Amino acid sequence: MPGRTIANEADARACLGAVANSALSRVDWARAHGVDARSLNAWRMNLERRGRSVASSPLRLVELVQPKATVRPEGSGVRVRTGGVVIELDRDFDTEVLVAVLDLVAPC
Repeated sequence: MPGRTIANEADARACLGAVANSALSRVDWARAHGVDARSLNAWRMNLERRGRSVASSPLRLVELVQPKATVRPEGSGVRVRTGGVVIELDRDFDTEVLVAVLDLVAPC
């Protein structure tokens, strides 16, 4: 019969610390202490994953600069009118973006 589930991160860290200090496997420790081994293992995997993602991607600052406005001659793009909606696109527009926009405005 499974034991109690791990309540929160502090509970998980305490249990995992106790497992590390014992000579038992996680499953045997959980059984001996009335803890659901699946819950303990899920917390272990989540905490490890969280620790890896932070350790493997150190924070760095990136300067965001607003690009200078480019002046385009009139008529250099595409204008689509449907109903009361007007969609203006640059000549080099992304067709996937257009499809997504049309899907959004179609029900209007």
